Amino acid sequence: MTSTTDTHRWRTIDIVVASVIAVAFGVIFWAWGLVWSATEGAFTFFPPAQALLYGVWLMPAVIGGLVIRKPGAALYCETVAAVLSALLGSQWAGTVIPQGIVQGIGAELAFAAFRYRSFRLPTAVLAGALTGLSAALFDFFIWNVDYELTDYRIPYALITIVSATVIAGAGGWLLTKALANTGVLDRFPAGRDRALV
Repeated sequence: MTSTTDTHRWRTIDIVVASVIAVAFGVIFWAWGLVWSATEGAFTFFPPAQALLYGVWLMPAVIGGLVIRKPGAALYCETVAAVLSALLGSQWAGTVIPQGIVQGIGAELAFAAFRYRSFRLPTAVLAGALTGLSAALFDFFIWNVDYELTDYRIPYALITIVSATVIAGAGGWLLTKALANTGVLDRFPAGRDRALV
């Protein structure tokens, strides 16, 4: 019988694949920052609505948790992606690193709540929502502190959570399922449980 400690121990392949996920999203983060800047004008009618785009920055936390299925995977993927985006020259500089840590913790809490045993859509959606909540809280107190509370900060926070729930949560689950169906995740439970992802 395999102990919980054994099933939670990281293998070399776990580290490699988690790193690949993180690096890929680190590049996406950097590019998404350019998209964010380029779309600011499109949201002048209601600036907090730009947070609809936020969920992309939270995907590695959910996908890392769904693929690796071990404690720390969500935190690792989100943090490494944030570090890489900072190294690539994110317009928010090094502040994205603690931000990535906070966001990764949000998703990690969702997987931990199910003792790293549930990786179905509801768990992914919860991970997306919690990473969105952690992102919203970080922004509320760090990036948006000088903005008006009811006209900007609260709507921005709520839209961030919705975006994370849909894009990072449901979208991350769908992307993981699509990857599993290609066979690239066959060395992981996500690949072996294709119907259950």
